Amino acid sequence: MPEGDSVYQLARRLQFMRGREVVGMDVRVHRYALADFSGERVERVWPYGKHLFMQMGPHVVHTHLKMEGHWAIHLEGDRWKYPGHTARIVIRLDGAPRERAIELVGHSLGFVRIFPASAYNEQVSGFGPDVLGDDWPTRGRDEAIRRLALRPTRPIGAALLDQSNLSGVGNEYRAEICFICGLHPAKPAGEVDLAHVVEVTRKVMWANRLSPVRVTTGIKRAGENGYVFGRNHRRCRRCGTLIEKGVLGGVDLGGDEGELERIIWYCPHCQPL
Repeated sequence: MPEGDSVYQLARRLQFMRGREVVGMDVRVHRYALADFSGERVERVWPYGKHLFMQMGPHVVHTHLKMEGHWAIHLEGDRWKYPGHTARIVIRLDGAPRERAIELVGHSLGFVRIFPASAYNEQVSGFGPDVLGDDWPTRGRDEAIRRLALRPTRPIGAALLDQSNLSGVGNEYRAEICFICGLHPAKPAGEVDLAHVVEVTRKVMWANRLSPVRVTTGIKRAGENGYVFGRNHRRCRRCGTLIEKGVLGGVDLGGDEGELERIIWYCPHCQPL
């Protein structure tokens, strides 16, 4: 699943939409099938954690990539890069003078929602602070620490993935953050220096916000850019101990209702439980 930095980069790539007029729209989600904002202008495109928002006039289109989603950009009439049956929303924008319209196609999106712009604050009220948000230094950091501390017995690895605590962290960042902090992902949040964890989270994700490849080791070479993620039975870059793989979360393992069981990677020497 794309993490917060991927959606941050996607939103940057889509800034060309701002100020353009919507000339056509096809929403292939039953609930919003009649939505058509033709004649409206794109006011804003922005990310919030793993979520992408587009404001067109007084309306907001809210999408999430989930596991397989992606956006493709074409000139109207050109062959699409992906099968048409996977498209969940098509937004057509005016091109430059005497040029074809631009088609923005959201394929295999996890969900598509549409609501009035006036309801935005209500719609995101359940989200934790955005790790890559502009307000992180002034408000987000302290609020994230507060939320993580509310459940001291919860594993820090599960708490970091909970988007109601802080928005944007996924499984890859969770693995790398826990390693950098020397924490086993199953360690209770109440036994953790949460301020340090949150500082590392922001620092690592901010450093990667514009990078096409996530780097936590300081080395960009393929295969050397991460400490533990996906490195089961390979040597720890710090101590040489074999990296181990396990699972965390899920109702069957004592997790919250609806919480997914996720793979964890860790060094048993550098991250003792």
